[in-house]
Amino acid sequence: MTETTHMPPLSLYLAAPRGFCAGVDRAIKIVEMAIEKWGPPVYVRHEIVHNKFVVDSLKEKGAVFVEELEDCPDDRPVIFSAHGVPKAVPAEAAQREMVYVDATCPLVSKVHIEAERHHAAGLQMIMIGHAGHPETIGTMGQLPEGEVLLVEKPEDVAGLEVRDPERLAFITQTTLSVDDTVEVVAALRARFPSIVGPHKEDICYATTNRQAAVKAISSNIDALLVIGAPNSSNSKRLVEVGKANGCAYSQLVQRADDIDWRALKGITSIGITAGASAPEVLVNEVIDAFRARFDVTVELVETAQENVEFKVPRVLRDLA
Repeated sequence: MTETTHMPPLSLYLAAPRGFCAGVDRAIKIVEMAIEKWGPPVYVRHEIVHNKFVVDSLKEKGAVFVEELEDCPDDRPVIFSAHGVPKAVPAEAAQREMVYVDATCPLVSKVHIEAERHHAAGLQMIMIGHAGHPETIGTMGQLPEGEVLLVEKPEDVAGLEVRDPERLAFITQTTLSVDDTVEVVAALRARFPSIVGPHKEDICYATTNRQAAVKAISSNIDALLVIGAPNSSNSKRLVEVGKANGCAYSQLVQRADDIDWRALKGITSIGITAGASAPEVLVNEVIDAFRARFDVTVELVETAQENVEFKVPRVLRDLA
């Protein structure tokens, strides 16, 4: 007589929306279409999106990832990542007569335009963002040195040395925690009452939606796994949102191999989500890993529907 193994039951709450956003989708498409149009190799300055699985799959197709423009030859196309680049980068590419395609997410470009508009009106900019993040570097690099001051947390506001407290505007990185940003904005408005803010929040719809979905499941679960890269700002914010909303065990994993099964011993419910640059194939891989160890019941928790699509640049649309 064969002995059947009874797997422990597990309720798996799958957050939606999760994973790829329209900006990431567009950036990946741009690299694939560029390889199709010009043949390999096509150079990409910085990781096109923050996900090793995506980057590795594009390398296999003929993309070469470099950190700086100086690492690219003049005679091959170069693509700028979805996070955006300082103005000096396309200027150098043009000066070298390189073929380049800008894959900056349109929502990041919108923040760039906003910064330039305020600068033209004589306002000094304050950016809420993370120091060293490519998007922050790219946005601050739209304006001359010293025209954009960076703050990361409410405590930073007190130390700001501004040119004129009556002539200020603020912008934000698009992948921040919605709740944390509210606190920084409150500190800015308290110290500089006349500061000008964006008409509509700079934090992108995808970041906001993914954080709202995590909030919706956090109080029902023993643990939360966020599928994403350790250098992905929006993925790390999802981990923080889980913890802040009552889920004590909230962890970032790149893929199923990274799951700490000992830490999950005895759980009866888990939440799964994915950062905006994590492909759905990695979500399915994680769910399959749970199915191999538990008797899983999946419940989709959908807090919004997304139907945003961004066109690729005209130079690639001509492919058709």
